Amino acid sequence: MPDNTAHADTSGVRFPPPLYYLIGLLIGFVIQRFYPIYLARPGHRIITDVLGGVWIFLGLLLAGWALFIFRRAGTSPIPHVPTTALTSDGPYRLTRNPMYLAMALVCVGIGLALNMLWPLVSVPVVMALVDRMVIAREERYLETKFGDQYRDYRKRVRRWI
Repeated sequence: MPDNTAHADTSGVRFPPPLYYLIGLLIGFVIQRFYPIYLARPGHRIITDVLGGVWIFLGLLLAGWALFIFRRAGTSPIPHVPTTALTSDGPYRLTRNPMYLAMALVCVGIGLALNMLWPLVSVPVVMALVDRMVIAREERYLETKFGDQYRDYRKRVRRWI
């Protein structure tokens, strides 16, 4: 009989959240292949290239900052690993989900930099899926684990931005 006690203190999220974003991008690329819609005409790509680069940079910066705060708190950002601390510093003062927001920013940047509409369209769909399938579980887990401390944090800080 398997020992489930090691996984009892987790959010129950088993599918890695970055894969939601990756699969969304891939679906966007496939749709783009068959129904191409571009954001800018040739010769005007400088705007999408620069904006894409900015979004990617901001997303990576936000992800790095959030990861640093998790490491400093001594807890893991991986949802299927037990959480040992509630983080509310750094980007967690502004959003309860800076890593998921960062992944969305990177995906938007990739869509812009590649001048493709469909990968951009996939981002809000993926965010809705992550909200329902990942964040909802994580929030139930955090409320159970940290109680009033998490409920107070949730009242102070928005889920996304």
